[in-house]
Amino acid sequence: MQKIAHRHFALVPAAGGGTRMGRETPKQYLNLMGEPLLRHTLRVLCSVPQIERVYVVLSVGDQTWNGFDWSDLGDKLKPIYVGGPSRADSVLNGLRAIRPDVRDGDWVLVHDAARPCLAPWHVDALIDTLDDDEVGGLLAVPVADTLKRADPQGRAVATVPRDSLWQAQTPQMFRYMMLRRALESARDVTDEASAIEAAGLRPRLVRGDPTNLKVTYPLDLHLAEWILQNRES
Repeated sequence: MQKIAHRHFALVPAAGGGTRMGRETPKQYLNLMGEPLLRHTLRVLCSVPQIERVYVVLSVGDQTWNGFDWSDLGDKLKPIYVGGPSRADSVLNGLRAIRPDVRDGDWVLVHDAARPCLAPWHVDALIDTLDDDEVGGLLAVPVADTLKRADPQGRAVATVPRDSLWQAQTPQMFRYMMLRRALESARDVTDEASAIEAAGLRPRLVRGDPTNLKVTYPLDLHLAEWILQNRES
C-alpha cells in the first residue's frame, strides 16, 4: 500500500500586544537589527523547502503589517486577519481559516512570532524526527537550572527536582485535525502541546537549544541580536 505524503504548513500567531515589553509597538513589530522582529522568524520558515505555506495570524484591526514590504519572503507567505484575544484563540481561528488548503493529516508547525532566532536546523530536526510520529511533538530543552518554589512573599520554600523537566519551545508540530480538535476541547492552554496532552496524547520532545530564544522582556531583544550576529552559518 502506497504511503500518503503529508504536507507541511507553518502557522505563526502574531496578534498579541506584547505588554510585558513595556512598549506601545506590538512586540512582533519591534526593531531587531533594522527589521521587524517578526521578519526574522518568517524568513527562516519561508526558507524551509518542506514547508508549503507560512500563514501569519494577525489581529483583525492590524494597521502595521502593510507598512512593511514582505515581498522578499516570496509567495509562501500569507497573512490572515483572524487573531483572537489569546494565543489559543488565534491558533484555532487560524486553523479554521486555512481549512480549504489543508488536509486532515497534514502537519502544522505552530511557531511563536517572538522567537526570531529560529534556525533552519531547528526546523529540520523537528520535521525529520516527527514526520512518521503518530502524535507529533515540539522543540524543547532540558531544564538546567535549579528550580525553586516560592511562597506569596517571594521566599523559597522548596527545591523542585529538575529530573525529566523540559522547557517547551516552538515550533510545535501536529496533524491539522488532531490539533484543531484538541484546541476546540481545551481552550485554556498556553501552547499547542498542552491541548494535545489534555486530549490524552503524549507529544514527543525534540531536543532544541537555548538560542531559540523567546523575546518577552526588553533585555531579550539585546540577547536576540547577539545570537543572530554571532551564530555560525
